[in-house]
Amino acid sequence: MAAKEADKAGKDKAEKKAKKDKGERAEKARMEQSGPVQFAIGDSVKVHVRVYEGDKERIQSFAGTVIARKGGGDTEMFTVRRISHGVGVERIFPVRSPHIAKIDVEGSTHVRRAKLYFLRNISGKQGRLEERLGDAEGAAKPAAPQPVQEPKP
Repeated sequence: MAAKEADKAGKDKAEKKAKKDKGERAEKARMEQSGPVQFAIGDSVKVHVRVYEGDKERIQSFAGTVIARKGGGDTEMFTVRRISHGVGVERIFPVRSPHIAKIDVEGSTHVRRAKLYFLRNISGKQGRLEERLGDAEGAAKPAAPQPVQEPKP
């Protein structure tokens, strides 16, 4: 009787592992299909969201600053914050969602934090972030070489 239970437990473990592997493969395939999402913390983004009202569909945009990104794979989420009529509004979006039509990066800023929750307590000009210099990846471009003038004898 104990042998049957051990055999059954072994089969259950094998089935769970097979399901987990299948789920991981499916997640990897979905991530390759959707492509990499190119935005970072501190970027100003415009998120175009599909809104369904009855049998109609429209696109609604939500523009703001990305203040947080969490999770990974299919469950990755990001938080966008903006000020609307003097009131701070935050929305949390899944990165890979069929409801998101597209994400436009409007600008990049240089930040030194992974989460910008401190922006919740700041108002006015204090809440502005320093613009990122250089290309879209944030690396500064090297300065152009200056011609060297030789001293006259």
